[in-house]
Amino acid sequence: MRARTAALLTIAILAAFSTPQAAGPIPVTAAAPTDQKAIVHLLNRIGYGPRPGDVERVRELGLQKYIDQQLHPERIADAAMDTRLSGFVTINLSSREISEQYEQPQLELRQARKQQAAAAPPNGQPAQTPNPDMTPEMRRAARGGVPPQQQAQAVLIELQEQKLLRAIYSERQLQEVLTDFWFNHFNVDARKGRDRFLLTEYEREAIRPNVLGKFRDLLGATAKSPAMLFYLDNFQSVDPNAGAARGGRGLRPGVTAGRGRVRGGLNMPMPTPPPQQQARAPRGLNENYGRELMELHTLGVDGGYTQKDVTEVARAFTGWTIDNPRQGGGFQFNARMHDEREKVVLGHRIKAGGINDGEEVLTILATHPSTARFISTKLARRFVSDTPPDSLIDRLSAKFKDTKGDLREVMRTLLTSPEFQSPDAYRAKVKTPLEFIVSAVRATGAEVVNARQLVSGMQQLGMPLYQCQPPTGYKDTADAWTNTGALVNRMNFATTLSTNRQLGMSPAQLQALGNRDTLLDTIVSGDVSETTRATVAKASTVPQMVALTLGSPEFQRR
Repeated sequence: MRARTAALLTIAILAAFSTPQAAGPIPVTAAAPTDQKAIVHLLNRIGYGPRPGDVERVRELGLQKYIDQQLHPERIADAAMDTRLSGFVTINLSSREISEQYEQPQLELRQARKQQAAAAPPNGQPAQTPNPDMTPEMRRAARGGVPPQQQAQAVLIELQEQKLLRAIYSERQLQEVLTDFWFNHFNVDARKGRDRFLLTEYEREAIRPNVLGKFRDLLGATAKSPAMLFYLDNFQSVDPNAGAARGGRGLRPGVTAGRGRVRGGLNMPMPTPPPQQQARAPRGLNENYGRELMELHTLGVDGGYTQKDVTEVARAFTGWTIDNPRQGGGFQFNARMHDEREKVVLGHRIKAGGINDGEEVLTILATHPSTARFISTKLARRFVSDTPPDSLIDRLSAKFKDTKGDLREVMRTLLTSPEFQSPDAYRAKVKTPLEFIVSAVRATGAEVVNARQLVSGMQQLGMPLYQCQPPTGYKDTADAWTNTGALVNRMNFATTLSTNRQLGMSPAQLQALGNRDTLLDTIVSGDVSETTRATVAKASTVPQMVALTLGSPEFQRR
C-alpha cells in the first residue's frame, strides 16, 4: 500500500516541477478582488497558505482590509499563539540567561572531565576520588543523566519548534513570513560556535520587532546584535595600531580577512578557524562584516562599492564588540579598539569619531539608491516571481527612497500592485521546504502534537532551520529546491503527515476529507488539473488521497 502511494506521489511531484512556466517577467493584469484565486494567492504569498475556512473569512472581510490588518500585526489578537508557546523554557530568556543556564554548565562539565582524565592513574583506570570541582548535577550527568550538552541543544530545538508553530498557527501571518525573510537576509548560522546561544535574542529583539519598521532601524539592530558581531567576527576587529598609539602594550598587528574564496569580484574570507586557533590568531582589522554589510545587507554585489570601501567600512566598525562574550553580554563600543582616523566610504568623508563612525556608515548605506533597488528586488522576488518585473522594482525602489526606507509602506505598495495581483503570478513560485511543510500542516488542519518531527522534516528536506552556513542565507528560487533527492523527501513527508497522528491528523479529520472533491477543495481550493484529479482518484484510502494531493503540482507551488 505504501509503495503504491510512493509511486503515485513520485509521478505527481515530478510533474509539479516539470510543468512549463512562463519565461521572463509576468504580464501585468490585475485580478478581480473577490476572485477565489486572488484570495488563495494572497494567503499563499503573505502567509503560509490557507487553513480550512480561511478563504471564506478573507472574502467576508475583503482583500484590502485583510492586507491592512496584516500590515499592522500589533493590532491582531494572537493569544492562542502565546498559549501554544507557553511551555517553551528558553524563547523568552536573554542571551545572558541562556549562557548561565545552558552554556556554562556544558563548559564546566567539559573542564571537569578534562581534570578527571588528568588525575587518572597511569594504568588508565579512572581516579577513585570524585573531582571536588564537580557539582552534584554534573556528577549525575556524568553517570548517565541528561548531559549538559543535550540541555544546551534544547535551546536551538526550542527556537526551531517555535518558528514552525508560529508559522503554522499565528494569526499574524505576514509578520511570520517577513521574520523569516529578514532573518534569511541577515543570516546567522547556529553552528558557528556560540551563536547557538545568541540566536534566540537575535531573532526576538533585532529581527521580529523591525520587519515592518524603518530599514535603517533594522540594519542598526542587526549590526549591534552579538549574534551578528560573533558570526562575522566583528567583535574581534580592532585598529592594529590602537594599543600602541594609546601608549598600551599594543595589539598584535593583524591581517585583513580578505583572502581566500571570491564572490562578486572581491576576495572573501576563509572559514573562521576553530576556537582553539582563534585564541592564537593575530588580532587586527577584520573585513568580514564590512564586506557582507555592503554586498548582502545593503548595496548588493553590483552596488558600486570597491575593495577600498570594504576596508574603510571595516575601520569604521572597529570597537563594535561584545561585553563579556562568554557570559552572553550585549553590544559594547570599546574606544580602545577603534580606529579614530578619517574614513572615506562611497565618496563620503567620515569624521564623526567613536561609535558614530559606524552609525554614519549605516545611514549612508541605508539611504543609498543601490540599497533601495537591492532590497526592492529581493522583496519582489520573494512575493511575486523568481524574475520580478522591472516596473515593480522601480516602483518599490521609489517608495523606499520617498519614505526613507519605511518597510511597511514598501510592502503596501508591493501587495497592492498590479504585478502582485496579476493572474500570471498565481502559483508562479515553487515552495521552499519551509513553505511546503508549514502549508501542508495548515491546509490539512492538522494539530501538531510533536513539533520536533517537523524540525526533523526540515533537515530531511535540506533546509535545517537557523543552520544555513553561508551568509547569503537560503535561496528562495526554484532552482535551489528541485533536485531529485528533495522531491523524494517531499513525497516522504506528505506520506508521513497523512498517517502520523503525532503531526497530527485525527481520524475525525481524515473522515471529514473522505471524498476526493471535498479533499481537493480543502487543500488546493479545488483548482487542479484533470490529471491531478485522476491521480488522486487512484488512491484506495483517505491518507493516500491526502498524500497525493499534497504531492500534486498545484500544491507544490504558491
